[in-house]
Amino acid sequence: MLPDPHPVPRALLITGTVGVGKTSVAEAMGALLTNAKIPSAVMDLDWLRQSWPTPAADRFNVGMLLRNLRCVAGNYLDAGATRLVLAGVAESRADRDNYEEAVGIDLSVCRLRVHLPTVHQRLAHRHGDDHDGLRWHLNRSGELDRILDHAKVEDFTIDANDNSITATAMAVMRAANWL
Repeated sequence: MLPDPHPVPRALLITGTVGVGKTSVAEAMGALLTNAKIPSAVMDLDWLRQSWPTPAADRFNVGMLLRNLRCVAGNYLDAGATRLVLAGVAESRADRDNYEEAVGIDLSVCRLRVHLPTVHQRLAHRHGDDHDGLRWHLNRSGELDRILDHAKVEDFTIDANDNSITATAMAVMRAANWL
């Protein structure tokens, strides 16, 4: 069977607590999509919010993220991408709706789950000598995990405790019906 010559563009947000592997899995999905010759783009939403100063009422600079996401997603879609993979956090239904509005196409959400002790090990490795950053991320990991448990913004959840990054990316793509 030949691939659909005019597939409907779709977007997928990979969400989860800090240190769960969102960016790594998104990058692996991008490689898998490229290998399958599916026009795609991968975006780490943290990079779209990076500016200073941030508004006092917008702790994580979500307003800037959404402004940038509209432009970047539109550019990728205009260039022919049919799959947009986003790595970031949606703490509420409103966040999810805002991301979907910004990309301008249907958005599915996958939550990655990893046991918090494993997340804490990853964060300790990632932050090395940055004691203040490590302390903040360790506190945030539990806080954000509880927020996501309550918000239930995901369409499906993937357990990423024992799988490789590539195996997790494949599981996400299968669950999203992207294979």
